[in-house]
Amino acid sequence: MGATAGRTSRTSEVDVLVSEVGPRDGLQSVDRVMPTEVKHRWVAALAAAGLREIEVGSFVSPKRLPQMADTGEVVARARTIPDLTVLALVPNLVGARNALASGALSLTMPVSVSESHSRANIGMSPEEAVAQVAQVCALRVDHPRLEVEVGLSTAFGCTIEGPVDEDRVIELTVRAAEAGAGSVGLSDTTGYANPAQVRRLFTRLSAELGDRAGGAHLHNTRGLGLANVVAALDAGVRTFDSSQAGLGGCPYAPGASGNVVTEDLVFLLESMGLRTGVDVDALLAARELVLEGLPGEELHGMVAEAGLTKGFRYAGTAA
Repeated sequence: MGATAGRTSRTSEVDVLVSEVGPRDGLQSVDRVMPTEVKHRWVAALAAAGLREIEVGSFVSPKRLPQMADTGEVVARARTIPDLTVLALVPNLVGARNALASGALSLTMPVSVSESHSRANIGMSPEEAVAQVAQVCALRVDHPRLEVEVGLSTAFGCTIEGPVDEDRVIELTVRAAEAGAGSVGLSDTTGYANPAQVRRLFTRLSAELGDRAGGAHLHNTRGLGLANVVAALDAGVRTFDSSQAGLGGCPYAPGASGNVVTEDLVFLLESMGLRTGVDVDALLAARELVLEGLPGEELHGMVAEAGLTKGFRYAGTAA
């Protein structure tokens, strides 16, 4: 079995949760549309590789993002996969109702620190976005199992407005939590973050929100993605978004590209002795499905290029 010998099973404990966002964040930034059947097989392959949480799409207008028009179908199929948390992004109450109708119970909502990005991305101000979070959380009256997490977009800088006020970042995280979000994380939507900033802001986030402090969504736009992961780990973060083959970026943030590559992230974490429950070889094989659905698409990743190191062992396995 080569490098996968002694692999931990999907039911074992993990030290860090890797949350795959390729089927949503990755595909929304690609001009072409991946066929629905390929999406189904891709999500299944990612889950079989050991990923326990996958953001499979977003409930937005198909006129704005035709790549996401089949999200309801993808959610319904993904929900049949055992032990998988199926996430869907919703920008507002309408999207949340559509998500619930499809069976999605774990929703992510974007709230941008940048006024300009917020209006370009979801057509409302940051304050209006927080109000939408409150309205969606109120749906728990009829859907008590509903989980809502907020990702604070442009938390480290904005390609439209430039630097952001860190106090404003923390203020909005508190407001989102007060609106009912179960967790609030920070997103480097534009790839502006550096390790010192990441460590500082996530430390403040934890101090403010305690166990409701959420995960990190980091980009590798300027080559700092994995360095920022290590900084976030130092600040206590244990959930990280990433995208297979580095697909993705925000279509409403000019110049934003390059999500952290899932394969590289898992290799980093396992090399550091942190269990993810994810099989790198299986992840690398799943890249073929991306190419099947999007022929000729540029795929990224250093582990895919160089391979695993000789003698590589997963965290928690016997020497």
